Amino acid sequence: MNRLRQMSVFAHIIETGSISAAAQRLGLSKSVVSQHLKTLEAELGVVLLKRTTRRQVLTPAGDDFYQSCQQINTVADQAWQTAQNSQLSPQGLIRITAPHALMGSLIAPAIGQLMQRYPQIEPELITDDGQLDLMTAGIDLAIRVGPSPASRLKQRRIGSFRDVLCGTTSTVKQFAAGSVPYIANRWQGEKIQHHLTAITGEGVRIVDATPGCRADSLPTCLALLEAGAGMGIVPGFIFQARAGVLVEMMPGYELPANTVYALHPYPDTMPLAVAVCLEIIEQALQSSLNDG
Repeated sequence: MNRLRQMSVFAHIIETGSISAAAQRLGLSKSVVSQHLKTLEAELGVVLLKRTTRRQVLTPAGDDFYQSCQQINTVADQAWQTAQNSQLSPQGLIRITAPHALMGSLIAPAIGQLMQRYPQIEPELITDDGQLDLMTAGIDLAIRVGPSPASRLKQRRIGSFRDVLCGTTSTVKQFAAGSVPYIANRWQGEKIQHHLTAITGEGVRIVDATPGCRADSLPTCLALLEAGAGMGIVPGFIFQARAGVLVEMMPGYELPANTVYALHPYPDTMPLAVAVCLEIIEQALQSSLNDG
């Protein structure tokens, strides 16, 4: 690291024309810059620069060496500028993970709009109902339903939504007449119990169910529900989009709200690309809540 610094200082001496000018550009004392040059020549075992009181001249070895030092500064300047530019305009790869319930209906459309606004961002969307390890999987932003265990990850609430217990009209008739199969997602347990509160605030109804069919994703559960295979829960914003095909099993009653959280691994400054993605996802979630 010292050698790289010495090489960088040497390039500045040549480019500015003197040790004094280089010291001023670098914000160092003249003696420090002079010592860097002396140490560099001593370690290399060659004279790089011949100096008089009025001028400095590169030796042949110094001229060759300067070309390499100049490249180091150029690469460093480019790296610095690239990093700064990433905070001026959203750009680059960003990996986002979310459950099926949110990805297809909310997050993917929102990110699609963002890509039109900022064509330099490169989103990679990973749909997973589990909880991927952000560090191992290289995730920049995770959207999850419900809080995650305490960790070093940054976590904040970005909104909420309610599920709707629903089925087809024929399913509702079967439910009223007796029992009906329950279509469960893989994350739901063996014994399912729903507490539905009257919208008026008076009264609670409890539904106990044992899964009659399981599926590994919301789209599959949704297809089964629309086929009349049984009852189950879907997010309210998805239910609204399928009004007429699906109906509420218990009109006038609602399930508790599900809180949505955003997690990311950045302790201090969040990259701009991550920040704008989080902002538009939060807006989409709030919009769906208002529409519902």
